[in-house]
Amino acid sequence: MKAIILAGGYAKRLWPVTENMPKQLLPVAGKPIIEYPLENIELTKRIDEVIISINAYFEFNFREWFTKYQFRKKTKLVIEKTYSNEEKLGSIGALDNLIKKLKLKGSLLVIGGDNMFEFPIRQFINYYNKKKTSVVALYNIKDKSKVKGRYGVVEVGEGNKITGFEEKPQNPRTTLVNTACTILSKRDIRLIPQYIEEGNDRDAFGYLLQWLFKKRDLHGFIFDSPWFDIGSFEAYDQANLYYRKKRQGEMRERKVIVSL
Repeated sequence: MKAIILAGGYAKRLWPVTENMPKQLLPVAGKPIIEYPLENIELTKRIDEVIISINAYFEFNFREWFTKYQFRKKTKLVIEKTYSNEEKLGSIGALDNLIKKLKLKGSLLVIGGDNMFEFPIRQFINYYNKKKTSVVALYNIKDKSKVKGRYGVVEVGEGNKITGFEEKPQNPRTTLVNTACTILSKRDIRLIPQYIEEGNDRDAFGYLLQWLFKKRDLHGFIFDSPWFDIGSFEAYDQANLYYRKKRQGEMRERKVIVSL
């Protein structure tokens, strides 16, 4: 299986900080955001290649980072030829571009490069192999005011089969939300061109899943470990605070072990 990290956006909600720096390379506790999901991916043997989709405007920034990071898996950058937010392909457009450009054939792990989570990717892949359908990582925010207009809202039934999916509703029925971590089956990937040809939204990945669940069985992988969607300064500050405290705790534990 190949992993796709989508990092082609322009993060205008975080301007001026991201006006000349891609959001995925902003530091959280001293490490670029993109390295958190990347390190998680590198821990599983089920992924044989990582493909990072970026835009041309931030190509220099990513290539500079790329030369310094010590990759543990075959990894490549794929450039979408856009230079502004108005030109961007969007998450779904970028994925379609990758699939066609690289002639990808199998199932794909697709992750938003600005998402930070701690559940092991290998567990997610095992879940996919068990369900034999496309699977979506889900998180319960437990507060409808934080969900409203911001996230894709999901309902699940027996065996966590997805029974309802609505992207960014103003009146959310649940607080279980879609995170930017999905495994798409080979069978479902074949439907992406149809989705685009019908004139559907190419930007938010959740719109594809909302469309797809009406045509195919999908299952939710519900996790309760920390998750951060870096789409605002508030979320960025929260992630920094959490990972700084976590790093400090790990350093204290190492000191105790050494002293013993």
